[in-house]
Amino acid sequence: MKKYFLLNNIIRTVPILIILFIFSCNGKSQVTVKEIQGHIQYLSSDSLKGRLTGSPGDSLSAVYIRGKLLSYGLIPLSGDGLQRYKVTKRVLAGKSNFLLVDGVNYTLDKDFMPFAFSSNTGMKSEVVFAGYGFNIIGDSLKWNDYDGVDVKGKWVMILRGDPEPENNKSPFISFSADRDKALLAKDMGAAGVLMVSGPAFDPQDAFEALNLEGYSVDIPVLRIKEEVADIILSKSKNAIASLEKKLNDTRKPFSFSTKVIINGKAEIVRELANTRNVVMLLPGEDPKLKDEYIILGAHFDHLGMGGPGSGSRALDTIGIHHGADDNASGVAMMLELAEKFAETKGSHKRSILCLSFSGEEEGLLGSKHFVDDPGIDLSRVNAMINLDMVGRLNETNNLQISGVGTATGLKDLVYGNSDTSIIKLTLSEEGYGPSDHSSFYGKNIPVLFYFTGAHMDYHTPTDTWEKINFKGMVEISDLVFKVAEELASETTRLQFKEAGPKTEANRYPRRKGVTLGIMPDFAGVIKNGLRADFVTPGKPADLGGMQKGDIITFINGKQVNNIQDYMFRMGQLKHGQTISVEVLRNDKKVVLVIQL
Repeated sequence: MKKYFLLNNIIRTVPILIILFIFSCNGKSQVTVKEIQGHIQYLSSDSLKGRLTGSPGDSLSAVYIRGKLLSYGLIPLSGDGLQRYKVTKRVLAGKSNFLLVDGVNYTLDKDFMPFAFSSNTGMKSEVVFAGYGFNIIGDSLKWNDYDGVDVKGKWVMILRGDPEPENNKSPFISFSADRDKALLAKDMGAAGVLMVSGPAFDPQDAFEALNLEGYSVDIPVLRIKEEVADIILSKSKNAIASLEKKLNDTRKPFSFSTKVIINGKAEIVRELANTRNVVMLLPGEDPKLKDEYIILGAHFDHLGMGGPGSGSRALDTIGIHHGADDNASGVAMMLELAEKFAETKGSHKRSILCLSFSGEEEGLLGSKHFVDDPGIDLSRVNAMINLDMVGRLNETNNLQISGVGTATGLKDLVYGNSDTSIIKLTLSEEGYGPSDHSSFYGKNIPVLFYFTGAHMDYHTPTDTWEKINFKGMVEISDLVFKVAEELASETTRLQFKEAGPKTEANRYPRRKGVTLGIMPDFAGVIKNGLRADFVTPGKPADLGGMQKGDIITFINGKQVNNIQDYMFRMGQLKHGQTISVEVLRNDKKVVLVIQL
């Protein structure tokens, strides 16, 4: 009897074993809530302290991601799979700063401070007071503080702010930025700038922290206290408070030589930190297509502990910004998709490059670094899929996908692999957006950007793992896998197509006014110039002959070294004006005549 029952059980069990064997041979891994949750819980944990670029948490994140991809069978694209680079983490006043007035040596951080956009130079010369440092030539607003004074080779003392400190809609606001004033002073021939806050502009007269984003204006620029400025002005029987009041009341320039000679020097020290991208490869299964690629990308950095200048929306809060949705969710999905591709036979004739970027929150630094030093031929990339904030699918089940216009037929491919009865799609044609896919679109690569939308926890400490919709992430993963599988396996390549931007996307607040119609290189990859990463068809730059990749070096004969110089130069121009723009194209100078 026991033998009968044993035989009967074996017979009944065999079909199940056969099914399990067939399933295991198929090797199709499944994305699971448990695994996604595990990735997100670790990446958004307190121990990583918000994954600030260049921090220990940033480094541990990269090691974790690389380790998981290695365990799935992926291999480093080169070296150990970590693409290292450096970022500026802190700007400090150096030990060589000094200010000497009438034999008195003033104290750094008490009496004066350099600006972050200062050069590391100094000089001894006369000081000229130049009001607010304006040279405004407009139809309804005219003001020239440099008229009638000689500032060439001299220190120029300038009031910060503008004559309407209480007016948030003042027409002077566009001309009042400290760096813009310093650059204009340099254009007018000044060899150095002293900036001072009047009591109407800043009654506290307190020094601000040095800003990481301050590109140098190539002359020394010092912020001095009002009492130091008054000592320099004393020979002319003037004082900052009375000069500020005079300018604000009369709305007329008042500039003069102080007849005082000072000796000063600025020194800025930029502290660098190491960071890295994770760059891992799953080789393609087809001998002919394995040298082509699709890219799965997601950034892993976040805002660290928040605080001023971090991008945190919780302005008064210092605390761990966990970044569960932004962007532990995208990394978790990328990892799970990598495992699924690795274990699903026949899923990828092309090679799959899994990239995880640092520095996204600080200006797409990691993705910009990769596309400028990719280690592969980017022309062989069929598409880049970017996963950024994919963890908050809400009750409407709406998923936003951008970039469907960046290749012919891409929109149909996305729709054809989507069950819209489960997830509703909101599609955008444009290839540019506020995440890492923009770096690839600028290199003529078709892109798709998956995003479940912003929420009140965005860029705050409350973006935690408990609020993630894990079931929704599994559903989105299934959709992305189907799209990626077709992109990785269809023998016909996508044909890149420009799709936007319809308006000029910008990380900097733009003045109202003219535009060339380009997408500038916001990450500042190019030094001593500004690269046009995209030229919008039909806009002034395009009509004037500018091409994608041109490096703008001069506008109307005035130097452009970076994005801030460019924005300042454009802010001085008018609609209808014809300008000359000098660019570097394939290391050759080209002068373009462009009508705005």
